Amino acid sequence: MSFRDFLGNSATVTRLRESIATGRVPQSMILAGPRGAGKYTLALMLARAVNCTGSVSGDGTGFLAEDGLPDFCGRCHNCVRIGEAADLDARVAEAVEAREEMRDTDKKETRILIQTHPDVLIIPPDPPQLLIKLGQVRQVIHAAFYRRPVEGRRAFFLFTSSAFMKEAANSLLKVLEEPPAHATLILLSENPQELLPTIRSRAVTHRLGALPAEELETLLAARRPELKAQQRGLVARLAEGAVGRALGFDLAVWMASRQDALIVLRTALREPDYSTLFQATEKYRGGAEGQEKTVGLLRALGSLVEDLLLVSAGVPHLVRNIDLGPELGQMAQGVTVDWLDGASRALGQAESGMRRNLLRSLSLDAMALSLNGA
Repeated sequence: MSFRDFLGNSATVTRLRESIATGRVPQSMILAGPRGAGKYTLALMLARAVNCTGSVSGDGTGFLAEDGLPDFCGRCHNCVRIGEAADLDARVAEAVEAREEMRDTDKKETRILIQTHPDVLIIPPDPPQLLIKLGQVRQVIHAAFYRRPVEGRRAFFLFTSSAFMKEAANSLLKVLEEPPAHATLILLSENPQELLPTIRSRAVTHRLGALPAEELETLLAARRPELKAQQRGLVARLAEGAVGRALGFDLAVWMASRQDALIVLRTALREPDYSTLFQATEKYRGGAEGQEKTVGLLRALGSLVEDLLLVSAGVPHLVRNIDLGPELGQMAQGVTVDWLDGASRALGQAESGMRRNLLRSLSLDAMALSLNGA
């Protein structure tokens, strides 16, 4: 694997490779783009390219691609070790499981960090709140200022989310104001506006744009031949232009989440059937599985609300749930701008409640009832 395998956003990839070639890798950087656009993959590629010890000549001075720009060999010790963090979900699950086996006193003080290479530290949102916490940032500060690269040329610290606790965000400013010369901090963000303005002003922002749905459909036809043409069209739009999300999109899971999301909307916009609603939300209980299902439901509901807004605005050709065109048209007749605004706020409150670990089924019921009165 190399930079040439990264699909789309060639201009951004080229700029990053040129920064390596000139020795001007930013000390702090924001990689912004939709979920599944490849932000994490590109960040790991950058870390590997900077620290690669392979070369065409075999002198260990770095690897150059055919176009003359830096790349990574994928075979040297550094490339292999950094690449072991590619499956982030699996690494986080291992870390969470290891923490659960600790004594209660140790568990409370332990934060989730991923490190498959001594010079690359990955900081994911800490469950169950799924926020970057103060303890994680403190460990980054300690490692950045008091440890120099051991096996690579440059240390990397990858924050995989822009959802910071307030104290953690303020603490991060300490390292951004005077970053060590041998380290690069990379913040991955779907929405950089979530970050403090003082953080954004201290970091170089690179954006990964969405690919056109037609390009994703062509890619899906080649990579996922099991999907029918209509399914490819649906997945390409639901992926919102993100290559990784399209290739890994589980359509069956999405359809199940969307079915429950439709029950919530129908309860709010039509004759309420609370028994059906309560039966649907009862499935969203505690545990990791319940949390994952709740996230899927909220995302499906968000996409439907956005589609209702598009239909109401007179641009139904832009909707993502293209197989629900007639029903979305009927629903849109009963909504107002105020209702759509209230629905958006209710979704935001539900997502906030999930971070505070509120009882999920009751939170979803409350959200559905608030939509009914929006």
